Amino acid sequence: MMPYYGMGMFYDPTMMILIPAILFTMYAQFKVSSTTNRFFRIKSRSGYNGQQTAERILAANGIRDVRIVPIRGTLTDHYDPRRKVLRLSEEVYYGTSITSVAVAAHECGHALQHAYGYKPLEIRGAIVPVVNFASSLSWILIFVGLFFSGNNTMLQIGILMFSATVIFQLITLPVEFNASSRALVQLQDLGIVDSGEARDSRKVLSAAAMTYVAAALTAILQLARLLLIANNRDD
Repeated sequence: MMPYYGMGMFYDPTMMILIPAILFTMYAQFKVSSTTNRFFRIKSRSGYNGQQTAERILAANGIRDVRIVPIRGTLTDHYDPRRKVLRLSEEVYYGTSITSVAVAAHECGHALQHAYGYKPLEIRGAIVPVVNFASSLSWILIFVGLFFSGNNTMLQIGILMFSATVIFQLITLPVEFNASSRALVQLQDLGIVDSGEARDSRKVLSAAAMTYVAAALTAILQLARLLLIANNRDD
C-alpha cells in the first residue's frame, strides 16, 4: 500500500531510489554541455569541418552509399541505418571545431558498425519497434495496476514491459562506446587530428557518453523502484 501523510499529501519513499540517477543525470548534462561548448570554440588544425570529416572517414573505409546531410538543432546528430543517412547538426556539419570533427567521427562510427555488421547495433535496431511499443504501454499498465486494480497482475505486466527499456539502454552502452572508440582511431589514422587534439576529442566523446550511462542508470533504478513497489503490495 502506498502511504499518505498529512492533508492528503502523497508521499512515495521509493522515489529516494532515483536520487543517485537524478544527480548523475544533472552532472552528465552539465558535463556534456560545458565540454562540447568549450571545444566548439577551439578549431581543429586540419581545418576539416564535420561534413568533410565524415566524408573522409566513410571514403577511407569504402563506404559510398551513406548520405551526409545537415539538420537543425544542437547536437541532434545521429546515423539512420535504415535510410543510410548520417545527419549532422548544422554547427557540426559546417563547423571546424574539435567538437565538430569528434561528433561527426562518432556518427561515422555507427556507420562503420552498420557496414561491418556490429551485432549490438543490429540487436538494438531490431528491438526498437518492440521497445517503443512496450515503453508507451508500460506506464499505462503500471498506473492502472497501482490505482485501479485489486491485484498486481496489471502492475506486473507493466513492469515486465518496462524491462524492455532497461534492456535497450544496456545494449546502447556498448554501441555508443564502440562508436567513440572507432571514431578516435579514424581521426588519428587519417590525420584529421593530432595527438593533442585526439585527447580533446576523447574528452568530448567521453562527456557525451555520460548521458547514455545516466539513461541506463535511471532505467535500472526505476525498474528497481517498481519491483520494490510491487513487492510491498504483495506484503
